[in-house]
Amino acid sequence: MAMKRRRAGNKSVTDISTVPADACLACGTRMRERRGRIVFPVNGEKVSVPDALHLRCPTDGEIVLRLDDARHLRERALALYREKYGLLSSDEIRSLRERLHLTQGALAKLLRLGANTISRWEAGRNVQTAAMDMFLRIIRDLPGSLQYLRKHAA
Repeated sequence: MAMKRRRAGNKSVTDISTVPADACLACGTRMRERRGRIVFPVNGEKVSVPDALHLRCPTDGEIVLRLDDARHLRERALALYREKYGLLSSDEIRSLRERLHLTQGALAKLLRLGANTISRWEAGRNVQTAAMDMFLRIIRDLPGSLQYLRKHAA
């Protein structure tokens, strides 16, 4: 199927309403499902995810991630980052917070974090830095640390 092109100023652009769902937007070639290494940024670090599912154009090498593929890539990158640095899991963070009888907002305030940060960690949408992980472990393992924070947190 030929792609229709239209003019936008000095450029010719592809009319995506005429492109098949599995076609490369750059050249119109049918993309193929592949597994391969894709790099995903986590906390400013590039995490290499092996065997990430994606679509790849055989003509120009263009890579496209479907919504589910992108979600799986992100989840796998976060898991690899946690594994690399030996970080607490989402469930361990939630368990610690609940054991301390703190709300997500209260823990965020004690740690001087944004209001939704703890929620994102516990849901697995974001991952804590190694420094913040160490801070959580101190709160968990060192008696009196929570009282100290309560006394000195703004």
